[in-house]
Amino acid sequence: MMNILEIRNLIKTYQSPQGSFNALDGVSLDIKQGEILGLLGVNGAGKTTLSSILATLHPPTSGDVFFKGTSIYGNIMHYRTALGFCPQRQNLDTHLNVQENLLFAGRYFLLPEDVVRERTHALMETFDLLRYAAFDINSLSGGTKQRVLIARALMHNPEIVLLDEPTVGLDPDVRRRLWQHIKTLKERGITVILTTHYLDEAEILSDRICILNRGQVLLTTSIHDLKETHPHLNLEEIFIKLTGQTRQKSDAEMV
Repeated sequence: MMNILEIRNLIKTYQSPQGSFNALDGVSLDIKQGEILGLLGVNGAGKTTLSSILATLHPPTSGDVFFKGTSIYGNIMHYRTALGFCPQRQNLDTHLNVQENLLFAGRYFLLPEDVVRERTHALMETFDLLRYAAFDINSLSGGTKQRVLIARALMHNPEIVLLDEPTVGLDPDVRRRLWQHIKTLKERGITVILTTHYLDEAEILSDRICILNRGQVLLTTSIHDLKETHPHLNLEEIFIKLTGQTRQKSDAEMV
């Protein structure tokens, strides 16, 4: 598979009362077209920072991101039309109902009105939202809101979808139903970047995983190859082993 995104030496520096620190410290990563990449790491590892850069919410301090071989910063609007973003914190417009949120998203991307209405109906049907078309956003359950968020992210038919903790706080059965929707995205050839704290979720959905640790890439590999290297361990046990070893090494170097 060809690379759809190439992340090269990303550094993101923040200032704090204690001085500057790098939330990302030279991150390089290739993301392949049509794959589901699970982005993993403990709190503070750099997942949110990397996601925000890929979503063009924040610029890097240095480094670059290439979409199909071209820097996204050369024509950031072109890149944004290829990207669907589902944020961790629900940001649907509470002044609009479900259908209106989707219609607005299509118009935001300047789609023709007939396409907007066709896409809205098709997505509501796909995500089982037709019955909720006229519902107020605040009256929806957490799982239904997540389905609306994903549908909204797909309104302009993007090539890449960035899902930032899409199932956090949801009941197990709702999580599993959303997993089916995420698998469907891959079946349609859409590249999915999945940021998650749930290692079972990453193990079931991801073709490959990238583990971030202290702002750096600890490893990028397939679930199959990772398990071949660490037989008899599940992903959670492997994750704890790898991040724990790195933490112990770093602490030892500080002594």
